[in-house]
Amino acid sequence: MVARNDGMILQVSSIGGELPGPLQTVYHGTKAFVTSFTEAIREEVKGHNVKITALLPGVTDTDFFRKADMERSKLVADGASKADPAKVARDGYEALLAGKDKVISGFMNKVQVAVSNVTPDSMVAANLHKMGEPVDGDESAHQGRSRR
Repeated sequence: MVARNDGMILQVSSIGGELPGPLQTVYHGTKAFVTSFTEAIREEVKGHNVKITALLPGVTDTDFFRKADMERSKLVADGASKADPAKVARDGYEALLAGKDKVISGFMNKVQVAVSNVTPDSMVAANLHKMGEPVDGDESAHQGRSRR
């Protein structure tokens, strides 16, 4: 892309990369890396016609929570709101075409990240810990699976 001076990359990160994530520590850390990596390579290619955008969705209606063995999590149990994956993809695509550095998909996700930026990390972590817990309060089975 640099050699031909043309290209676009849409990196899928997550609002999780902006927040401490008890019960999903590796996921949150990995997404923080994706966002940081995206910012760094964007700087490296800034003199070229290469657009690089990070897409940061929140809870999205995909198979993620089943695969992560988090179907009982308060984040998704009992009909919790999940974003439409087509809307999330459209937000990312439109931001990429517009040359934006990153986009947080969804109004409430934007609010959550903004609030977390002015709230002590310990409070954000405690809140996300509660949200990530299973609805029955039994973390033991979930925690064991997340460490595999």
